[in-house]
Amino acid sequence: MNRIDQIFFREKKIISIYFTAGFPNLNDTIPIIKKLQKAGVDIIEIGLPFSDPLADGPTIQESSSIALKNGMNSKKLFDQLENIREEIDIPLVIMGYFNPILQYGVERFCENSNRIGIDGLIIPDLPVDVYHNKYQNIFEKYNLYNIFLITPQTSKKRIKFIDKISKGFIYMVSNSSITGAKGSIENSQLDYFKKISSLNLKTPQLIGFGISNSKTYNNAIMFSSGAIIGSAFIEFITKEGVNKIEKFIDKIKS
Repeated sequence: MNRIDQIFFREKKIISIYFTAGFPNLNDTIPIIKKLQKAGVDIIEIGLPFSDPLADGPTIQESSSIALKNGMNSKKLFDQLENIREEIDIPLVIMGYFNPILQYGVERFCENSNRIGIDGLIIPDLPVDVYHNKYQNIFEKYNLYNIFLITPQTSKKRIKFIDKISKGFIYMVSNSSITGAKGSIENSQLDYFKKISSLNLKTPQLIGFGISNSKTYNNAIMFSSGAIIGSAFIEFITKEGVNKIEKFIDKIKS
């Protein structure tokens, strides 16, 4: 059974943390993963930096720029993660844009992901139809889940199709803007959360974009299986470094 499925069988609310591989420093990837697992995080999303991250706000864009300058790329990431499963047992997902994966070779990328113990990929700019028609067999060959995103603009028909072919979870984007930490959840977002919850989808949903503190996390998990935190975590390690990660996670859970 895929580790992602195992997490959702626990019947608890999920905390998933995103960070950019190779940031703040090139060799911080593994220490961050270890500290996140120790802090009680359920899923870790490892960001593969890209030079033109259109869906990302300034915090993640800046972390990607620094990571690329530090020398992070697909090959370096796979080298760093080579023995990760000797110490890490929670689900690991690589999140990145399609261009670097295409350049590396989609099947080669999937094969190496499977070999080192990656459980799934999130590729925001890979259309669901293109995936379904061209790449789904490759992902399934290497036992990788492809996690799809839905937004407030996604039609009900599209959501139902995504739910039908999804495995693991659906990444539910909380708003129509780019990523970025926000202090509160607006009523329009709560209405959107309620709308998706009422569809009774078969695939669990995790809410991301704008989740930054215990208040926004708790608002999100009222209508989903959990939440994803990215920009706020990157802001924290930018200011505090990687040695106080448990402090950040404790604040979210409080």
